[in-house]
Amino acid sequence: MPQTLGAYVDATTLENAKQTIAVGPVASQVAIKTLGTNGGGFFNANAAHPFENPTALSSLLQIVSIFAIGAALTNVFGRMVGDQRQGWAIFAAMGALFLAGVLVAYWAEAAGNPQFASLGLDPANMEGKEVRFGIPLSALFAVITTAASCGAVNAMHDSFTALGGMIPLINMKLGEIIVGATGFAPFDAG
Repeated sequence: MPQTLGAYVDATTLENAKQTIAVGPVASQVAIKTLGTNGGGFFNANAAHPFENPTALSSLLQIVSIFAIGAALTNVFGRMVGDQRQGWAIFAAMGALFLAGVLVAYWAEAAGNPQFASLGLDPANMEGKEVRFGIPLSALFAVITTAASCGAVNAMHDSFTALGGMIPLINMKLGEIIVGATGFAPFDAG
């Protein structure tokens, strides 16, 4: 990922055309985006942009970052109340909801549209997904980012199938009860 305060880079393509390549303080912003669950991104394509999320490994690191603080707070809760089993119980409940969401979203996206099969096409739904990540990482990222209310995306949720897109919508509607975010306020009256 680029990390610079310098100007955009001008390049000459193989066809001898001029191209301006956008660069900037991307790496530091991605760390804030995922670990702080602030969503968004430096580039308009968010985590689907190759400069923000160049490989499947970087996508997995961002996924871990999104869940890191929210999942760790279950351990903190257990220690604070003096019974770590309660922290593990909350973690298990969050994990069960999360796992169910990932399984349904992945199944729906991998199954895709059965009418495509009748046309001799692969029925899996790749619309709105980055080829570098495919269906598994796209479904996983969608469920994680909405379970933690992060807002970062590596695939367009509106391109998911009806059932696959239902999971991110349910996670948003649940209002951060699966993992929550660093700014989560469960007793906020507002």
